Amino acid sequence: MAVSMKGKHLLSISDLTKEEVYQILETAKTLKQDLLIGRAHELLKNKTLGMIFQKPSLRTRVAFEAAMTQLGGHAIYLGPEDIKLGRRETTEDIATVLSRMVDVIMARVFGHDIVEELAKYSRVPVINGLSDFEHPTQILGDLLTIWEKFQRLEGLKLAYVGDGNNVAHSLIYGAATVGMHIWVASPKGYEPCEEVVKRAREIATATGSEVVITNDPVKAVKDADVVYTDVWASMGQESEAEERKRIFQDYQVNEALFEKAKDTAIFMHCLPAHYGEEVTYDVARDRRSVIFDQAENRMHSIKAILVHVTG
Repeated sequence: MAVSMKGKHLLSISDLTKEEVYQILETAKTLKQDLLIGRAHELLKNKTLGMIFQKPSLRTRVAFEAAMTQLGGHAIYLGPEDIKLGRRETTEDIATVLSRMVDVIMARVFGHDIVEELAKYSRVPVINGLSDFEHPTQILGDLLTIWEKFQRLEGLKLAYVGDGNNVAHSLIYGAATVGMHIWVASPKGYEPCEEVVKRAREIATATGSEVVITNDPVKAVKDADVVYTDVWASMGQESEAEERKRIFQDYQVNEALFEKAKDTAIFMHCLPAHYGEEVTYDVARDRRSVIFDQAENRMHSIKAILVHVTG
């Protein structure tokens, strides 16, 4: 039986049950097929999405705008100069006003507390398009991509190599929720948040997932089905970039490391990539790389999210 998510906020992957994750993926798969055969699916006709951007974006903005257009609705872009969160106007007032005019809000921000406050005062669903702590819409697109490649999620091993950042946090929650084993390899001092790991392991007890944190990238990648990495310095950490290059140099996903994974393994990166740093160009363009499938699937999974929380 379908689970209703209408009106539900999506601030973290951990907000979703296993059934809700699979429902989103099933819907995304159907909508993607509809698009391929030219079947219209204007499920959100006359609905409006308000998009708040503190951080610039290529994939997130285009994916949400294209998704809303294909669903028959309309998206309004509100950039850093349009809405100065907490400066020109309080987040509470912005959420209250916007939610009287739009049907759903997406926010791509720095502090995770901002999306939490938007959700607290909004009368419509709020979707976290990225915060410094989590990136749930990215990971739902990633899970769709993995599902397409392997026809399953449960029991696979995903190795994430790099900074224990927002993408790592959402991957940990996502893997635990669907029963996928996840190994995260980060330098000492750059591991994922302990609270995220603790909570994910609690979720994993019900799904059979294994959540392993290590400082050894070779051990993490060994026999992995999926090898995933992200930039070493995220937006807002530019001042640390040179120091991080030194600290993370042994965590580059290159041919030698990628060979430790299964022959059938795929390579993933949420993009943008810094070739020659966290990943070599050769691995990113390897026949087993699915980075551009990931990028496209952001749109399909976002359509599914919008349909379920807004429809």
